[in-house]
Amino acid sequence: MKLLVVDDSSTMRRIIKNTLQRLGYEDILEAEHGLQAWELLDTIDGIDILITDWNMPEMNGLDLVKKVKGDQRFANIPIIMVTTEGGKAEVITALKAGVNNYIVKPFTPQVLKEKLEAVLGVNEL
Repeated sequence: MKLLVVDDSSTMRRIIKNTLQRLGYEDILEAEHGLQAWELLDTIDGIDILITDWNMPEMNGLDLVKKVKGDQRFANIPIIMVTTEGGKAEVITALKAGVNNYIVKPFTPQVLKEKLEAVLGVNEL
């Protein structure tokens, strides 16, 4: 399973990547912003899950979600948004744009595991 982690903070990308590796995922790609993520999606086959921040330069996470969901090639990729935007309005906006699950920073590894399991439809990884 191939995952793409998108966050302008290299520290946050490392935290998410390390958590994913502890959960058994090894094929993890990284991008600093939405444009870079879009380029990876466009050039690398088989990205299964997108984990993205909201607030980033170049292209923010919400615009990335809309672009991904608007493209037939990628419309079925589950998206988890990991962000500091924790207000009800922001969550609703993200879900309407096509986000499958939502995590507010800071978060625990257990929360990431549960949200991943939810979008994958599995009980145990």
